[in-house]
Amino acid sequence: MKQDYVILTDSSCDLPPELVRELGLAVLPLTLTLGGKEYANYPDGREIGFSEFYDRIRQGEAATTSAANVEGYIALMEPILREGKDILLLVFSSGLSSTYQSALLAVEELSGQYPDRRLLAVDTRCASMGQGLLVYLAAKKRAEGKSMEEVRDWAEEAKGNLCHWFTVDDLMYLKRGGRLNAATALVGTALGIKPIIHINGEGLLVNVGKARGRQGALTALVDRMAELALDPKGTPVFISHGDCPEDAKTLERMVKQRLGVKEVVTSYVGPVIGAHTGPGVVALFFLGKHR
Repeated sequence: MKQDYVILTDSSCDLPPELVRELGLAVLPLTLTLGGKEYANYPDGREIGFSEFYDRIRQGEAATTSAANVEGYIALMEPILREGKDILLLVFSSGLSSTYQSALLAVEELSGQYPDRRLLAVDTRCASMGQGLLVYLAAKKRAEGKSMEEVRDWAEEAKGNLCHWFTVDDLMYLKRGGRLNAATALVGTALGIKPIIHINGEGLLVNVGKARGRQGALTALVDRMAELALDPKGTPVFISHGDCPEDAKTLERMVKQRLGVKEVVTSYVGPVIGAHTGPGVVALFFLGKHR
C-alpha cells in the first residue's frame, strides 16, 4: 500500500546525497558561520564542500553553528503540506541542539494552518550518521508499507538501540566545545591519548574511555561493537569521518573481518557536527542491545 507521507530530517544526519535522493527524504540544512560568512550545510555540500571546510579549520579558522529555526522548518514543510502529504520528522538530538524544540514549534503552528494534515516529530537523541542510520531504517519501513504512526512508534523504540561510538584525533576541539577540560586535553594530546566517546540514551556526549594511538582507538570502537551489536551480519553499519577516508576504510575492513559485517555506508561528518569534533573524527554506528 502506498504511504503518502514524507520523512523529514536535518542535515546533521550526514547522509550522502545519493542516499537522500534514493530514500526520497526532505532534509533541512542547518547553518554554520566560518570566516564571517554563513553557510547552509546541504548534504551535497553545495555551499561549502566538506574537504574545504576541514582544510579551513585546520588552518585555524573558527566555525560556529546554529540550530534550525522555526521559519526554516515552515519554509520546507509548507509546500509538502500543500501537496496533500503528511510529514514525519526525525530530528537531531535535543541533548545537543535546540533544533528539536524549533521543530515542535513549527509543527504546532502548521497543524493549526493545515488541520487536515498529520505532522509527527521524533527526538531521535541521535547525531551524525547515527541519526542517518535511524532515518535510513525508518525510510525502509515506509517502503515496506508501514504507516506514519507505525514508523514513528518504531523509531521511538529503536533509537535506544542506535549505538554511536567515535574517537577524535585532536582533543582541542572537544576542549573548545566544553567536552574536556584544558588540562586533560593538553596532557592527552602530549601522550597521544585518543578518547572513546559515545552518545548516551539522553542524546548527550559522554567520554567513556581512552586508547593509545590511532590504531588503538579504532580497535576500541570495534571492541564496543563486538560487545553490543545485534545481528552485525544482517543489519547495515554506518561509518562517518572528518576528512580522513583512509581511517574510515580501515575501520570498515576491521568490522567486516572481525564481525562479518556485509553492508557498510560511509560518509563525511558534515560541517555542523565537524565544527565541534574537528578533522580526524571517526565514528561507528550500528544497532545494539542498548546504547
